[in-house]
Amino acid sequence: MELPLVVGVDGSDASLAAVDWAVDEAVRHGLPLRIVHASLWERYEGVAPAWSTGRPSGRVLAENIAATAAERARRRAPDLAVTTDVRAEDASRALLDAGLEGTLLVVGSRGRGEFADLLLGSVGLLVAARSRCPAVVVRGDRYALEARHERVLLGVGEHDVDAPAVRFAFREAAVRDAELDAVSAWRRPAHEPRAHPLLKGGGGVRSAERSSALLEEALAAAAAEHPRVRLRRSTLEGPAHKVLTERSAAADLLVVGARRRDGVLGLELGRVAHRALHHASCPVAVVPRRLPVPTEGEQR
Repeated sequence: MELPLVVGVDGSDASLAAVDWAVDEAVRHGLPLRIVHASLWERYEGVAPAWSTGRPSGRVLAENIAATAAERARRRAPDLAVTTDVRAEDASRALLDAGLEGTLLVVGSRGRGEFADLLLGSVGLLVAARSRCPAVVVRGDRYALEARHERVLLGVGEHDVDAPAVRFAFREAAVRDAELDAVSAWRRPAHEPRAHPLLKGGGGVRSAERSSALLEEALAAAAAEHPRVRLRRSTLEGPAHKVLTERSAAADLLVVGARRRDGVLGLELGRVAHRALHHASCPVAVVPRRLPVPTEGEQR
């Protein structure tokens, strides 16, 4: 049995947009959908005693939020298998646990109670930074959310040769019948002027050539497995986080990789993923790549 696509909900508009996106994604891949709502109502209301016939109002609210999201999902895709999971625990912890038994973990860009000027909610950031399965933060305009651009954008870095993020992006482009725009960004050496007649073929050219070679190597295996995917290869000068954020305006999904080490605490997000999660114009998929914990000699 295939693992479900998991989406977190809290009743906010952002989480309902995440439900819509998750429904469409589950249908594309033929996956069941699991809707998860978690909150700490028991911490504030306590657990109803055994003799009581009532339930904490927080529990009722939590069940209503999950049920409303499930009904929304069934209206959008009547044939989709939908289940709900209501948990009395911290939202980010509950979602990360649910993701251990999920194919994909989807959250909205902001939750209930987040400050209006925040670009990304705390739960979304934690999920994207720590999830063991690919995580998608749903953000962007209507064209992106409705997949009207018909383009998946992939950021390729030096550690992405045949990486999980590359394979994920090809699968997404294939199921969407979309173009895959694979981008590798490069930087001109700091000591080299942007234009100088004596520096033709200098460091900037070599950097561009290395970037192009990296892109070819990174995509080769996945491209062979998905020959029908329309592939555009782009090597662009500039900071990768800025290049991808700007280019996301014409994409339905931005895919970036994240290197994770087992046993390492804290947020494991690179600058590119962090910037994309806060500023991209479309949903962002962060695809983890598990790395072995360095030995004591390697740490030194």
